[in-house]
Amino acid sequence: MITVTEALAHLFDLASPLPSETVSLAQANGRVLVHPVAARRDQPPFSSSAMDGYAVKASEVSAGAQFTVIGEAAAGHGFDGKVSAGQAVRIFTGAPVPEGADRIIIQEDVERTADVITLKDTLDQAPYVRAKGSDFKDGQTIDAPRVLRPNDIALLASMNIAQVPVTRRPRVAIMSTGDELVMPGDTPGPDQIITSNSFGLQAMLQDMGCDTRLLPIARDTEASLRAAFSHCDDVDLVITIGGASVGDHDLVGQVAADLGMQRSFYKIAMRPGKPLMAGRLATGAMMIGLPGNPVSAMVCGTVFVAPVIRAMLGLGAAPAAASEAPLAHDISANGKREHYMRARLQDGKLTVFERQDSALLTVLSDANALAIRPVNDPAKPAGSVLKYIPI
Repeated sequence: MITVTEALAHLFDLASPLPSETVSLAQANGRVLVHPVAARRDQPPFSSSAMDGYAVKASEVSAGAQFTVIGEAAAGHGFDGKVSAGQAVRIFTGAPVPEGADRIIIQEDVERTADVITLKDTLDQAPYVRAKGSDFKDGQTIDAPRVLRPNDIALLASMNIAQVPVTRRPRVAIMSTGDELVMPGDTPGPDQIITSNSFGLQAMLQDMGCDTRLLPIARDTEASLRAAFSHCDDVDLVITIGGASVGDHDLVGQVAADLGMQRSFYKIAMRPGKPLMAGRLATGAMMIGLPGNPVSAMVCGTVFVAPVIRAMLGLGAAPAAASEAPLAHDISANGKREHYMRARLQDGKLTVFERQDSALLTVLSDANALAIRPVNDPAKPAGSVLKYIPI
């Protein structure tokens, strides 16, 4: 058995960043920006008014001062002229500040009679002018790599960037194996259960921006497994679930090897998820064989598969991000395998659930963290700080 750290190193050796493609801005949310992009204009492109009011010369502003209104400026319709001494232009939010003016008096601080305004005693000192390029300037860049979110999309649009270079989505095939499995909605036989791991992993991978392919359940025969692998020729990653242990019916490793897989490792010193396997198929695709227990598969998805996807997307080769929190209660000592325990972070404290059986999806559903227990970690009292991975 190898350690979690060693397994991740092997996985990162197998995972290569995918090529880039260009997509429209409307399709870029959630994608990974593959290289920096530069603004194609200043924002704002001209000095503009931050409020509704009157544009005047700042040097003439004082309580009681009077100005003659000579025109109007609105968003999209600037004033075609120059503001001279004693003059003002009625202006609205977003409109260009007229030549000669450098201050906006908000309308609440003005009394107007016909075309003459008088400044009230209540006027403040804010200029209410958004200077040209005060948000960003022509040529200013957005750094990469980064996952683009709605706020980034708004910024890209404002920069006049309509086409965005992003990493191609990873193509992932998910293959559940076992005679005991049926699909949700089907009627299981007396010795069968509903497959769940494949749907949980598919949701996880879709959230990360993958194109996923959920294959039909592969039965515990070489012929069925070979047929399933035949649908994986054009993917970047094949994830098998179950059949990776050493039982008489665990055939995934054997069939994958017969099809040319070069195995990188098998078995990890962790709980849950010991029977993990990885390698490269003859097609060039990476393969990760996950254990069949529901919680084991989902935990391994968080600890191993998600970091692999991030590496493929060009976001770097790094373990799942961990945080720290104090324990809400005492916990007993850990054993000889690194343990990823279902837990709940609430009010800044970590509660580790008592039941850690790798078949209990209800416990996983209630969890929002995986508490990490190192090998031979001693018993810890309440208040001790423990690392965890948010889930």
